[in-house]
Amino acid sequence: MAARSHSLFTPSSPPPKFGPRTGTLTIRRDGEEVLHKTETPALLTATSRGLVPHLSRDHVHRTRVIRHIQLPFESFIDRNPPVPTLVDGPHPLHTFLGYSFDSHILTMTLRDPSDGRKMPPNGNDFVAAHCTRGVRKVTTSSWNTFVEKCKPDIVVALSDTPFTLPPHSQKRLTKSIERSIAWITSLLKVPAAAHSDTAHRQSRHVFLHMAGGISPEARAEFAERLTDPVDHRDADALAPYNTLDDGISGYVFDLLPLRAALAVESRKPIDEGDLAGGLVRVSDRHRSSPDSSSRLAELLQCSLQVLPEEKLRVLNSPVSPHEVLRLVRNVGVDLLDSFWAQRAADMGIALDFRFPVPDDLESSHTACKPPRKRVNGKSNLGHNLFNSSYVHDHTRLASSFLDGLTADKSEVNGRPVCDCEACSPRAPSSRILHSAVDVHAWQDSSCPTSPNALQPPMTRSYVHHLLHTHEMSAHALLAMHNVTVFSAFLDGIRATIARGPEEFAREVGRFEEVYDEELVLWSEAEGMWLQVERARGKGRLAREKEKQVESTIGTAVDQ
Repeated sequence: MAARSHSLFTPSSPPPKFGPRTGTLTIRRDGEEVLHKTETPALLTATSRGLVPHLSRDHVHRTRVIRHIQLPFESFIDRNPPVPTLVDGPHPLHTFLGYSFDSHILTMTLRDPSDGRKMPPNGNDFVAAHCTRGVRKVTTSSWNTFVEKCKPDIVVALSDTPFTLPPHSQKRLTKSIERSIAWITSLLKVPAAAHSDTAHRQSRHVFLHMAGGISPEARAEFAERLTDPVDHRDADALAPYNTLDDGISGYVFDLLPLRAALAVESRKPIDEGDLAGGLVRVSDRHRSSPDSSSRLAELLQCSLQVLPEEKLRVLNSPVSPHEVLRLVRNVGVDLLDSFWAQRAADMGIALDFRFPVPDDLESSHTACKPPRKRVNGKSNLGHNLFNSSYVHDHTRLASSFLDGLTADKSEVNGRPVCDCEACSPRAPSSRILHSAVDVHAWQDSSCPTSPNALQPPMTRSYVHHLLHTHEMSAHALLAMHNVTVFSAFLDGIRATIARGPEEFAREVGRFEEVYDEELVLWSEAEGMWLQVERARGKGRLAREKEKQVESTIGTAVDQ
């Protein structure tokens, strides 16, 4: 019988080959008895240079929905050797980056899956990666060394994904398959110095990017190669695995290059436009649609047709909740990248939507206004807080959720609470006392001093003010809020799947009818965000005066 890698995924029920599914992701680290369990579909938090953008260490620890974290390692290869590889101990990445051993599961990948910039072609034994000092070549042996030294909970094997301009020839796809097979083989082999330590190799959890581009035949061929018996020349080094798939714990699907290639194939290439000197990413221009989601589902199904259902499926770079819902419905996904929600925080958007759509969506809002409707009659997925209409809006960020203080004091039932630090902030457990006056204030009975006591929520007007004054805390509050809303969205997916696939499909249809998929709000927010970003720095006052002369509405910062 073939030996398999430790199974990370336990389905709630026998999973279908394709279709909505739930389960439990379980991680057990070497030398630990504690099991780290997560209900799936679950959130995979995106990072930049190893850190969650805008969030301090305290923010990350206070945002309880942040558990699975993806670390693109390319940002560390500007130095040789990379700094994280110099850290000692059983958990070097956790120690270096300040993540909790008990709460955070770290997935290490080379490339940032949300980075769609054009790259030089890969070679037979290296992948081109981007760092602060430009493009670097990372060889398979170097990557294996980085993995051995950093000891991540999960590692994503190198894969030859072309980031050159599509379309890609059949010859290029064949090279991609051959290289990806060679690189996963190299990662799964026991290092020469570790032949006596079989347990260490067995405990490694390896994910694999599914190669083949937008060719169904190439994707199917790559999957079949994984299930073929290993080459006899590699049999000893790969023992006890009989196939490459035996050593793989999950399959990764990067949607960004697939979406770009499909757009070129349909003769509707994505207009990247002005990227504002790097402020705007290529992925910001991507949009989803029923047609594109259908094509993506077909490609993912081609990769999974011959592979076992009981392994994790990871989805990187979805661009809307609509796309997520369709791929969960038509394919089945277990771990989802939250970059889309985090990117919304960069642009000043506070997410405000729920799944399944509540029956009382229109009547459940009181003073807290719901997202505005577009001309097509569908609601925005959130609020563009750069907009001047929020100057005097002193309500919580999301109308679809209650804040902690309101829920604690009212009899309102049936509506979820957003427990992020923006909507449900809590008093600190301790305070820094700088003088005797501070001591008296701390001891004053009229001042609430209960540790962790719920406080009033941050308001839309307050965050609007922070955004226009270039305060970093604005994006921190929005980032914590958005990942919490996206996690609640996944909670709703799990609960709806539990009621049956027919009910889930019906709720997906309702969501598509209610919420706008064109993301016009994103385009509006991007323009206002860039306007405010460009207003800072040298010459700002002069630019504001010119703007005031041109218009009586106000300055650029006021708009």
